[in-house]
Amino acid sequence: MISEDDDPTVLEARIGVGGVRLDKALADAFPGLSRARLQALLAEGAVRRDGEPVAGGSAKATPGLYTVTLPPVAPADPQPEAIPLAVLFEDADLIVVDKPAGMAAHPAPGSETGTLVNALLHHCGDSLSGIGGVARPGIVHRLDKDTSGVMVAAKSDRAHVGLSALFAAHDIERTYIALTRGAPSPARGRIETLIGRSSSDRKKMAVLRSGGRNAITDYVVKAVFGAPARPGAAPMAARVACTLQTGRTHQIRVHLASRGAPILGDPVYGSGSPAAPVRAAMTDAGLKRQALHAAVLGFVHPVTGEALRFETPPPGDMRVLEQKLSQL
Repeated sequence: MISEDDDPTVLEARIGVGGVRLDKALADAFPGLSRARLQALLAEGAVRRDGEPVAGGSAKATPGLYTVTLPPVAPADPQPEAIPLAVLFEDADLIVVDKPAGMAAHPAPGSETGTLVNALLHHCGDSLSGIGGVARPGIVHRLDKDTSGVMVAAKSDRAHVGLSALFAAHDIERTYIALTRGAPSPARGRIETLIGRSSSDRKKMAVLRSGGRNAITDYVVKAVFGAPARPGAAPMAARVACTLQTGRTHQIRVHLASRGAPILGDPVYGSGSPAAPVRAAMTDAGLKRQALHAAVLGFVHPVTGEALRFETPPPGDMRVLEQKLSQL
């Protein structure tokens, strides 16, 4: 169990059983901290057991009360940046954009600038409301940095509250287009699993037998490319439309991979290598990210009650890749 003492930057947890690597034991005891982060804190002397400093994540853990002292967090203060935006809709309360691949939704370690938030702060200017006491757009859902497609952000407090409620209730139409290695079987279906942090790599999500959160993806194989290597085998690649019924982290990427059809170009969940002709097509298309595009976003405007629906085609890298796959 994690608790905090009087200093909110100090976390403590008791490890009752030793014998495993210390960094792994600490990651299990402090689920809010990644294993890499804990290794850095160990190197900085920020971890103690029963009041004594410990170091070296590869050492075996021993039972005791562990404390982790976190350094002060630098306040997030994103600045406006003149970044072009493909605006699909905008009024006083919200804005809908077609986010390019390579743009993070908001500042985070490794992506402090060049994010959608930075662009929106510049684009919206004084029209932004003071959400949480700070003038900034309300990011109510996210696309992975290297996933392209339609996103909505709130400009007013009332829109922020209303959009958040819609997403929490899954009362949003969201369909993605993915280009996959092989194809899920059957050609149409529903994937319903529990998704949570992987026990072997805490930076990854995984399908779990217990724990995690319920995740539901409906999918349809729209096209297949490349003859199967043998009768009954999967094609070389496919175009798959995925409709989210829930919105878990990396949900589509994890679900398609769990069906043996990972998204092409996915650096995290794309285990196994595509067939040589598919690899050549990816190279020719210049694909340098997962081939996933948020194509459709539909919802009821939280202020006006108007039914809104936006649809955009995949960007150039995915379109060229699909064209080349169709020639296999």
